[in-house]
Amino acid sequence: MNTQSRAYLVGGGVGALAAAAFMIRDGGIPGENISIFEAGSIMGGSLDGSGNPDIGYSMRGGRMLTTDNYECTWDLYKTIPSLNDSSKSVFEETVEFNERHKSNSRARLVDKRRAKVPVSSMGFSMQDRLELLKLSQADEDHLAASCITDWLSPSFFETEFWYIWATTFAFQPWHSAIEFRRYLHRFMLEFSRIETLAGVKRTIFNQYDSLVRPLQAWLQSRGVHFVGDCKVTELNHKMGNGKLTVTGIKWLRQNECEVIAVAAIDFVFLQNGSMTDSSSLGSMTDPPKKLTKLESSSWALWEQLSKDRPQFGNPAAFNSCIAQSCWESFTVTLKNPAFFDKMKQFSDNPAGTGGLVTFKDSNWLMSIVLAHQPHFLNQPADVQVFWGYSLFPDRIGNFVPKAMDECNGTEILRELCGHLRFDVETVESANCLPCRMPYITSMFMPRETGDRPHPVPQGSANLAFISQFVEISDDVVFTVEYSVRAAQIAVYELLGIKRQIPPVTPHDKSLRTQFEAFLKAFK
Repeated sequence: MNTQSRAYLVGGGVGALAAAAFMIRDGGIPGENISIFEAGSIMGGSLDGSGNPDIGYSMRGGRMLTTDNYECTWDLYKTIPSLNDSSKSVFEETVEFNERHKSNSRARLVDKRRAKVPVSSMGFSMQDRLELLKLSQADEDHLAASCITDWLSPSFFETEFWYIWATTFAFQPWHSAIEFRRYLHRFMLEFSRIETLAGVKRTIFNQYDSLVRPLQAWLQSRGVHFVGDCKVTELNHKMGNGKLTVTGIKWLRQNECEVIAVAAIDFVFLQNGSMTDSSSLGSMTDPPKKLTKLESSSWALWEQLSKDRPQFGNPAAFNSCIAQSCWESFTVTLKNPAFFDKMKQFSDNPAGTGGLVTFKDSNWLMSIVLAHQPHFLNQPADVQVFWGYSLFPDRIGNFVPKAMDECNGTEILRELCGHLRFDVETVESANCLPCRMPYITSMFMPRETGDRPHPVPQGSANLAFISQFVEISDDVVFTVEYSVRAAQIAVYELLGIKRQIPPVTPHDKSLRTQFEAFLKAFK
């Protein structure tokens, strides 16, 4: 590898940070030769976490982790030291934390009576089982751009399994049948324990503090350049011998435009599309603004590059219908332990052991999760933070006569207390910050073969894509693993690295796993 090569990464999500780490660790690229451009002020993309006890904490979301899967993620984090104890890796720290705080949800589903729904049975009829089996065994070419509803009857979407699976992974009935099938195979090991979330692993703090910050610190110590508040507006390129070569990067920062020349020996990695683009925060008094692609920054570059180049994918398959890809989350900061105490009494789960609590009869399909405290590095001992989300923000609430996306934090807390039958005084001092995300499940949209480009598209000389919108066989989007695996594939291919990429673990081929899933389906 030519140590004179430079690498430019457009977008500062976890995929870009991982790519930089792989280039340094496995590719021999000096850290000072790597630059990461991010339109926001901080790195980490959707793995964010910010705020303080006074203004309130905020997280757009939290991704599910397991140690039985996530092969590329842990391959990376086994070599990244923890910020809390430099003698341990982030992987070791995470494993030890989960040995002390095991998941065993006792209130996974709650109905309109405020009763915990029995979930030992998945609630399948024989028709449900046969249809689910048929979908899971279908070839992806046969599934094509079909929706989940094209394969499963209406009764399936009233089963305990659907409520648990859909809210664990954020699926909607109109989402891609291909992606749903991939999830059934990738997480078959979780099928037999899905009601307790026993396989789910958590980081010590929120994923920004636990995953992004240590990785960024490791990169900074090696000289990687981080350029925030920088919007890349164009990738200059030329065609030659049937190959596209990026020759320059045009970016705008503080109203000043600059073009960086990209040499033939250099590399460019682009985050094509973003599931958290056009996100907006509300407050206790104001709902989030309803932003659209007009206020976005990540789709335009992909649209420019893919025009008349089908091998570069089809962004329109994913960003053309906000109504089908939007949902809303909220983060609540408390300075009174009453809510956490009442939730522990109701759910029989101390914070950090229960996972999602879903209100299955909620018009918004609302869920909340109480993580182990503190959830932020700078969180005082007398402050608690929890997170929640709703899959149907455009529907009128059960206790608040408004759509969720028109509600402020005060109204969202009122709706939550209604489902729990808690007095609103329980959250009297709370600060609830809602967050609207119009493209949060855009990668689940039905797609045709070719709509997602490969990490290194055919006909690309020095450009690779890293995002949730690239094609990786057998793996599933909406995971940290997908971003990290895409980064590892892109880096290894462009740089010619011979080290083997950890393969997807074929749990679905295990006879024991298949048998346990079969037994669960017939409970």
